[in-house]
Amino acid sequence: MKETQKNGNLIKLIITLIFMVFFIVLVTNGTKILQKPTDVFIVANGSLSYEELAEGYIIRNETILQGENYKNGMVQILSDGERAAKSEEVFRYYSNSEENILKQIAELDEEINELIETSNLSLVTSDIASIESQIESTIDLMYDVNYLQKNQENKNKIEAYISRRTQITGVASPSDSYVRILTDKRRELENSLKAGSETVTAPKSGLASYRVDGLEETLKTDNFDYLSTDLLNSFELKVGATIPLSNEKGKIVDNFVSYIAVSMNTEKALSSNVNDKVTIRLSNSNEIEAKIVYIKDEGKDRIIVFEISDDIDELLEYRKISIDIIWWKYSGLKISNSALIEEDDKVYVEKSKAGYTEKILIKVLRQNDTYSIVENYEEEELVELGYNEEQISEIMENKINLYDEIVLH
Repeated sequence: MKETQKNGNLIKLIITLIFMVFFIVLVTNGTKILQKPTDVFIVANGSLSYEELAEGYIIRNETILQGENYKNGMVQILSDGERAAKSEEVFRYYSNSEENILKQIAELDEEINELIETSNLSLVTSDIASIESQIESTIDLMYDVNYLQKNQENKNKIEAYISRRTQITGVASPSDSYVRILTDKRRELENSLKAGSETVTAPKSGLASYRVDGLEETLKTDNFDYLSTDLLNSFELKVGATIPLSNEKGKIVDNFVSYIAVSMNTEKALSSNVNDKVTIRLSNSNEIEAKIVYIKDEGKDRIIVFEISDDIDELLEYRKISIDIIWWKYSGLKISNSALIEEDDKVYVEKSKAGYTEKILIKVLRQNDTYSIVENYEEEELVELGYNEEQISEIMENKINLYDEIVLH
């Protein structure tokens, strides 16, 4: 009995000692136990940009092409968006005997294509390969488009490509082959068409287009003083609407440069200047370089005209588009703004290293509400800031680097 009581007292003593040790640890280290662990941010490469959405009106150097027989309807010689050389035939108007001759040409095309397939004629040239690629690309586009007019345009393109492929294959065939004989006959019919019809040629080089909306003579590129917010709104154009193909007129478009006019009143737009360079993101996600070439203030709004030299052929179908204006974009070491420490007009961060922290001077290139793009100072810059040799040496040794752990405050 005494032995049992003795063991019980020993257990109580041990438990009491354990609680006393725990109490001492809690009192002496309670602050550290309850303290939230230090948050850190891992330095990584990234980018920041400032973007604004706008509606842009496309202005081109466009020359209208129209002949005397425009009421007859036209036949495209060059496809929409195809390059035209100066004096090259762009399109022609139908002649009086057009229907009968076109029927004969269609019958010849069918016969020539059957002969090519049944005889396994293989005459692959770079031109034929290019046309085959264009046919396949146009067919692929038709699967993704539900717009009836657009699919009809693609169908017309495919028919034109097939006709051209037939002509090239026939010419490339041996001179005594039946395919060549039929091709020569086809060419005679085409010549008779041209002889009895009016052909329109390009007065200068550029992109051939048949998308005419009547604004070609209004939206000129020689002087933008006529532009105003009221004028642009008066067109009542739908964003992203495709300009319909004309069956009476064509045009030649400068393929080197186009312009996009916007009316804006944002802070960035109002503080912009002529010759400023920006990036414009189109609806197809392409980002193209642009330069401001004209600014006009009118009350609270500002007209800005951007000059572009890329994706001009991609924009031929449109007059009014939605764009993202990227006013600035910086890439580099990206850190959270919560890590920045500002002292005496300078910016620092605390780098966590092996259980302790060191203060590092950094240069902030750009920042938004959440993040900053930063870099280290160059030695020459530190001299200009007034640091001595010893200070510069210390700063150059303690730099911010990729994957560093930066303390958040």
